[in-house]
Amino acid sequence: MGTWWQWSASGEPGAFAVVGVGRFGSSVCAELLRSGAEVLAIDSSQRAIDELRQFDASIESRVVDCTDEEAMRAAGVLELATVVVAISEPIEASITATLICKDSPGTKVKQVIARATSDLHQKMLERVGADRVVFPSKMQGKRLGMELVRPNLLEQLRLDDRNSIEEIKIPNVFVGKSLREINMRKHYNVNVLAAGPTGNLLVNPPASHILEANELLVVMGSNEALRALPGS
Repeated sequence: MGTWWQWSASGEPGAFAVVGVGRFGSSVCAELLRSGAEVLAIDSSQRAIDELRQFDASIESRVVDCTDEEAMRAAGVLELATVVVAISEPIEASITATLICKDSPGTKVKQVIARATSDLHQKMLERVGADRVVFPSKMQGKRLGMELVRPNLLEQLRLDDRNSIEEIKIPNVFVGKSLREINMRKHYNVNVLAAGPTGNLLVNPPASHILEANELLVVMGSNEALRALPGS
């Protein structure tokens, strides 16, 4: 990596790069930071970086030309496993950034999630290696950030600013155990509302209910407690 600035992220799943910090990109950054992830944010605009730093002055962020392979490498983007290309315009920049992340010699990027503005843009991003393409009109940046750090989360209904109901995949450490053994209210401070396979959930399941792989849980609790669940 380049030596012109210090970046300590190890490239583990808990570290992400966000390329482009407009409204969508900055929202992704904010949610990742709230979840305790390491974030490297880059943008070609000093103003965009300054505005991002107003949210969190400690965030690792730099002004970088995302169409310059060597600048992206020096910034440390190619050291991270997951990169969110959140640029909207020009579309050539997002396509080039995606290609650099996926195809540069020695890149460690395993997943690129890119923002598209049209169906044609989506096709072009997929052709240069984007693993997933999202449309901000259909997905908020906050939601994407949440999915990145909590892959088990399927749906969330916010009750208020502090509490939610969530539908999650059964964490691997819970598979084969009964609700009595896990005792989620005691050990995780959340309540189980339903459990079972998709389309056939058992509401208010008994303590003897055994959790199986590929099934779902519907749980309620504080946002803090829900984020702390295994596999979240």
